[in-house]
Amino acid sequence: MLQDIEWELRYTSDLIGRRTLSPRTLDALRSVPRHKFVPDHLRDHAYDNCPLEISKGQTISQPYIVAVMTELLELDPEDVVLEVGTGSGYQAAVLSRLVKQVYTIEIIPDLGQRAADLLEALGYDNVTVRIGDGHQGWPEHAPYDAIIVTAAASRIPPALLEQLATGGRMIIPVGPPYHTQELVLVEKMAGGEIRKRHVLPVAFVPMTGEEAALAVDE
Repeated sequence: MLQDIEWELRYTSDLIGRRTLSPRTLDALRSVPRHKFVPDHLRDHAYDNCPLEISKGQTISQPYIVAVMTELLELDPEDVVLEVGTGSGYQAAVLSRLVKQVYTIEIIPDLGQRAADLLEALGYDNVTVRIGDGHQGWPEHAPYDAIIVTAAASRIPPALLEQLATGGRMIIPVGPPYHTQELVLVEKMAGGEIRKRHVLPVAFVPMTGEEAALAVDE
């Protein structure tokens, strides 16, 4: 798996600004048993470099995308991270190996509870799962040193920008549902200035919730 990721990184290095993953990110990817986070009938494909269906129309992202999104956050061991879109719990598990605390939100109750139970069973005790609409973030624990969104939003939710710490980074796919989107790296500078960089084209399942419905109606 890691060899495939490294090949793709070399292929897209001009887009993402990196040729290799940091040793910390590589170690985190190696340490998380990806096969535990996919359905039993897909376990033979758990380490293939491709997305896999989990349930409820959701997917676990391909390892390459997990690696790129994680790396671009430039995480430190004392960071507190918000994830929007828990899904299987795999991305949260990878993040947990790199930071002090991960707060993760899942809008589909069955998925969120399943991920919470699995993360607890596997000993990822610095991950807290909440069922809710990720457009609103999780203000009780803000500000966050980094925010990662694992579903495509039609626009960057204002609440997430507010909850991002000064100097923090957010990585989020932005674009229409079921079409090619852009992976966007957001940085909050001193004074609240927001800088955005388009990283590479991606295809994520759409972010759902009240804000998503409002955006479609506009």
